[in-house]
Amino acid sequence: MRRPYTLETDKMQIGIDLGSRKAKFAALSDGEIVRLADYDTVTFYKRFGSIVADALRLDLAATGLFTPEELADAAVVVTGYGRNTLNLHGARIVSEIRAHVAGALRQTGLREFTLLDLGGQDTKVALVREGRLADFVMNDKCAASSGRYLENMAAILEVSLDELSSHWREPVQLDSTCGIFGESELIGQILRGHPTDRLCAGVNQTLVKRVLPMLRRFPSRHLVVTGGVARNGALVRLLEQETGQPVVVPPHPQHNGAIGCATL
Repeated sequence: MRRPYTLETDKMQIGIDLGSRKAKFAALSDGEIVRLADYDTVTFYKRFGSIVADALRLDLAATGLFTPEELADAAVVVTGYGRNTLNLHGARIVSEIRAHVAGALRQTGLREFTLLDLGGQDTKVALVREGRLADFVMNDKCAASSGRYLENMAAILEVSLDELSSHWREPVQLDSTCGIFGESELIGQILRGHPTDRLCAGVNQTLVKRVLPMLRRFPSRHLVVTGGVARNGALVRLLEQETGQPVVVPPHPQHNGAIGCATL
């Protein structure tokens, strides 16, 4: 059981990551994660509007674990796709890459690693040396290297994301580097009669091939993968196969940015 929250000695830290697909929240108290939550982005904006910084306070208040006074004193840090589009009352804004590096440092305990963050609509790769960001690169011009690509391909294959994420053996070759043309290529391979499991594996392999050039820019002994796509077990297996190194997936990959914000 966590020790009682004491306003004189603790200050709750609330992190919010306003992603393109999900709005993620994390609350830390006395160095411990006490609450994680998420909403579909559109639903969240409609529900909370400009009081986004108060959303997790409302969520935490509903649990009965904390008083309104304790929550009112909390520090709020925000990052993500929507960080500059809403009126964030009482919140400090930080860059996405800074938040995700802070989250990975906290969750893994590593000090030297390459971070691959696969989000809903973009991909980020960062090099961390001695616990500090040394360099990074982003691919935010095309959704073909993101979770949205996997969602679209799963819809074409008429499988769930869980089903898609379970196949990595004998992938069917898919060569298109564009998300839209990739859909047409996948339909063509379906018409050729390839089995669904190999087509799923091919989709996962395609995403790996797109991020490999970014990873090769920042070689490291450890590869940390975060974002919702990190829950794709097939993708992790293929990354390990292609890079020849074990992949570290933190306990809460989808909430990594929010945890990083709370840590900052």
